Order: sequence, then structure tokens, then C-alpha cells
Amino acid sequence: MSEKVLLILVDGMRPDSLEISGHSFIEEMKAKGSYTLDAQTVMPSVTLPCHMSLFHSVPPERHGILQNLYAPQVRPIAGLFEQLKAGGKVSGFFYNWEELRDLSRPGSLAHSCFISGGAYTYEETNRVLTDRAIEYINDKLPDFTFLYLGLVDEVGHKHGWMSEPYIRSVYDSWACIEKAARHIPESYTVIVTSDHGGHNRSHGTNMPEDMTIPLLMQGPSLEAGKVIPAANIIDIAPTIAKLLGVQSNSDWEGRSLV
Repeated sequence: MSEKVLLILVDGMRPDSLEISGHSFIEEMKAKGSYTLDAQTVMPSVTLPCHMSLFHSVPPERHGILQNLYAPQVRPIAGLFEQLKAGGKVSGFFYNWEELRDLSRPGSLAHSCFISGGAYTYEETNRVLTDRAIEYINDKLPDFTFLYLGLVDEVGHKHGWMSEPYIRSVYDSWACIEKAARHIPESYTVIVTSDHGGHNRSHGTNMPEDMTIPLLMQGPSLEAGKVIPAANIIDIAPTIAKLLGVQSNSDWEGRSLV
């Protein structure tokens, strides 16, 4: 395979919030592509450890990040951005939570855009980053783009997971997802997922509410309406690498879902 991919991650989005939110594009993605509402994340179910596991395809006990504080890996593993760079691919990264800046090593990105959700609100920066990612993709046609949307997690911590404001934030995030998917070339594969769920006003445990995440994929080579039988967050990097025609790193522990 040699496709182009847009990965959109909505921080803290529980899969059972999707139907409740009522956004029509969710059902459209499920009908047109492959999906599961029962994918699993890693422990601790915390943002930075989960992102490191997504991009490096290993559990936290291997990459060593156990909290929202980056530290250099003792036994370094090349992550998805580095693997794609080595394979001659071009990548972009758009995000509104600064702690994610260490997901890529220097020299692995062609384009990076950070706008602080804390400084300018996550509602505004979700929308601005979506627009900038769309503009970048249409202008440069990169092989891989990662768009991180932090609003849902922020609202969950403030108002509670599955609260009315939380569900509204899920709907608003799907409005960004739909806009991105409809305004980039149809040749792109769009992948939507989350890093963890949540309960009450927190997350980080091994409760199903914290550990279960959605994974939806729509693209030229994906089977319409297929339910993915089993998936883990560490499977996402190998899946993207295969879609882009790049070899997975030998240290990765996940498997491709395509």
C-alpha cells in the first residue's frame, strides 16, 4: 500500500459518547469504513503515556513514560514520525496541548503547528487547528498528518465524563472531524480515535470506562461497514505504516489492522 493518512485523536473521548452525541458523521464513517467501539488503551490511561504508546507501538513499561511528563527513553524506540521520515515520507503535526511536542524527534517533521488550548481556549484552538490542517493538507499533500483535539478531555475534567457539557464537546469535536474529512482529497484515509476514556472527573485507572476507546477508519482500501474484531492503541502505528507502504519498526509490539 502507498496511501496518505490523516489521524485525528480526540483526547478523552469515550466510545459510548458517540451515539449519545448524535453527530451524523459518526454513522457515516462506520458505514463507509472499518471501526470498533471496543478498542483498548494502555495503563496508566493517561494522555502522554497513551500517546507515546500509540506512536511507538509499545506499552508504557517499555517506553518508560508513566505520567504527563516527558523523559528521554532509556532504550530508545523509533516512533511513527521517525519511521516515516526514514521511509522518505512527509509528516505534519497539529496540536493544542504542549506536552505532546516530544512525540516526534527533531528532524522527523516537515510541518508542526502548536496553539495553546490553555491560553486561547480548546474550543477556539480545536477549530483553528482543524482549518490549518486542512489548508496544509490541500497545499502540500503530506503523506501523514496528525491532528490532536484537546477539548473533550478538558471538559471531562471540569464537568465530568458523560455530562451534558461533555457530550456537547464530543459533538463539537466531530464537527471538526467532519469538516476535515470533507475538505481534504478523497484519496486520504481518515482515522479517528482517542487516547483514553474517563469516569466522574478523572481517568488513569484500569476501569473499562477509562480503558475503552473508539477507532474508526475510512479510506480507499478499507472495507465498508467492517467491525474490527480486536484492537489496541499500540496497533495504530503499524496500521498507518502499512497504509503508507513503510516497514514497521522491529521494536514495535502492535500489529497492523489492515
